[in-house]
Amino acid sequence: MQVEVNWKGRLSFDGKAESGFTLPLGTDPVVGGDNDGFRPMELMALSLAGCTAMDVISILTKKRQAVSNFRVNVKTDRASEHPKVFTHATIEYHVSGKGVQEEAVVRAIELSATRYCPAQAMLKQVLPIDLLYFIYEEGEDGTARLTAEGKYQPPLT
Repeated sequence: MQVEVNWKGRLSFDGKAESGFTLPLGTDPVVGGDNDGFRPMELMALSLAGCTAMDVISILTKKRQAVSNFRVNVKTDRASEHPKVFTHATIEYHVSGKGVQEEAVVRAIELSATRYCPAQAMLKQVLPIDLLYFIYEEGEDGTARLTAEGKYQPPLT
């Protein structure tokens, strides 16, 4: 894989990937930026969320789970001193649908965490990652109620 970052001026850049997509990179005006793009560390957290989300929804679809809404939230804690690396991450999987089975969600999370998601595999080498899930049953009236929640902890390597 190869990516490229091109300077636009001050602390503004455009990042381009082999896929051909471009995205803006920037930073806060407090440190000399123009607040005009993603911060690099935001992209690391977003990569983690996107990587595991693609795995989990793909697995749930293959397991024929009736998922109608799916969201992954990632929260990271950072060191207070430079280089301000991530020190902890929590991934929350929010799955809504009709009759979504808890064991299917847990298995999908497990497969993402232990086999498929390279972002998670890399980051878990250097920081603890908590994996939480929330399953909601959708009612006929469009409301959703929480029916299951839990924490999956992948085996230590």
